[in-house]
Amino acid sequence: MTPPLIALSWTDHVTGRRGHLVIDRLVRGVSSGGLRMRPGCTQEEVAGLARGMTMKEALHYDPRARYIPLGGAKGGIDCDPRHPEAYGVLVRYLRAMRPYVERFWTTGEDLGLSQDLVDRAAAEAGLISTVQAVYPLLDDEAAARRRLSDAFAVEVDGIGLDELVGGCGVAESVLTALDRAGTAHEGTRVAVQGFGTMGGATARFLSRAGLKIVAVADIKGTVADPEGLDVEALLAARDAHGAVDRSALRPSDRELPGEDWLAVEAEVLVPAAVSYAIDGLNQARITARWIVEAANMPVLAEAERLLAGRGVTVLPDVVANSATNAWWWWTLFGDLDADADEAFAHIRRAMRGLVERMLMRAESDGTTPRAAAHALAAETLPVITERFGTYR
Repeated sequence: MTPPLIALSWTDHVTGRRGHLVIDRLVRGVSSGGLRMRPGCTQEEVAGLARGMTMKEALHYDPRARYIPLGGAKGGIDCDPRHPEAYGVLVRYLRAMRPYVERFWTTGEDLGLSQDLVDRAAAEAGLISTVQAVYPLLDDEAAARRRLSDAFAVEVDGIGLDELVGGCGVAESVLTALDRAGTAHEGTRVAVQGFGTMGGATARFLSRAGLKIVAVADIKGTVADPEGLDVEALLAARDAHGAVDRSALRPSDRELPGEDWLAVEAEVLVPAAVSYAIDGLNQARITARWIVEAANMPVLAEAERLLAGRGVTVLPDVVANSATNAWWWWTLFGDLDADADEAFAHIRRAMRGLVERMLMRAESDGTTPRAAAHALAAETLPVITERFGTYR
C-alpha cells in the first residue's frame, strides 16, 4: 500500500496526550477529512481513515458538478472527549496544526467532537475557519461562506441540517440494499450502535421510512424493544454525546448489556459509534443480513471475511457514511443551496446511484461491496489525477 503524503504526531506539552494528522494525498493542493477524539486513537487508525477519505472523495466525483473532489486526510487525538482536559487539548492541537489547516487540510467534526466545539476551538486557536484551505479554490469565497453558514443555521424538527445529512445518506444506503433484494421497508428490523449525530439521524430516517428500530446502543448499554423503540422520544432524551436518559424509557423497553445490540433479532445492523466494533469473535453473534457502516472502520477485515462466508453483506463506510463530507462540498461549491429539502433530495439521488453502482460491481466481479467500492475509486483516481493533479 502506498504510504501517505504526510503522517505526523504531536504531544501536548500540558497533558502529554498525543494527537495525529495524516494527509493521504492532496488534490489541487488540498485535502479533506474530519478530526476525531477518543481514548486510544493511534496514528495507524488515523492513516486508515485518511485512505478512506481519499476514496470517499473520489467516489463522489461528478464532472458535471461544481464540487471537485479533494485529497483525503484525517486528524485524531488520544483523549476522552468527556474529560475536563479535552477542550484545552483540542485547542492546543489545532494551534499546533494551524499551518496545515490554513493551507492543506480542511476538517470538521468526527467521532467524539461536534462541529460547534471544533469551530469554537479553531477560533481560539487563531484559525479563520476549519475549511479555509479550500477558499482559494472557490469562485466567490464570500458567497460560498455565506451559503455554508446559512446551511448550518437550517434546522429540521429542532435538529440542525448538518447533523442530519450523514444519517440521510446511511439510511438511503440501507433502503437501496433492501430494494435490490426485494425486501419491504415496512417492519424491517434495525439495530443501531451509537446514538449521536450519525446514529441518531440514521435511526430517524429509517423509522420514518417504515423500518422498525428494535435496539439502540450507547455508552450506558443497549435499549431494546422487539416491537420497535420510540425513536423520537429517545432523540429528545439524549445528551450531547448521544447517551439516552433512561428515565425516558417506556415500560416495554428493555435495558441490555452494551454488546447485545449485535445479537438482537434484526435484519440490519448499523454500527455508528466506534472503529473496530465488530471483530472475528463477536461477529459470530450476528444474525442480521446486512451491516451498514455508519461509523468509520467498524468491521475488522477478519470479521468481514467470516461474515461474507455466512451470507452477511457489509456496506462499507467509504460509501455508506460519505454523505456528510459530500454535503459540505456540494454546499460550499454551489451545487446545493441552504435548503433542507434540496439537500435531502440530492443526497438520496447521489447515494442511491453510488450504492447501486457498488452493488452491481460486486455482483459482476463476484466480490464484496467493499472490494467493489475500492475498484470504483481506483478507476476514478487516475481521472482526477490527470485532470487536476495530485500530490502523494
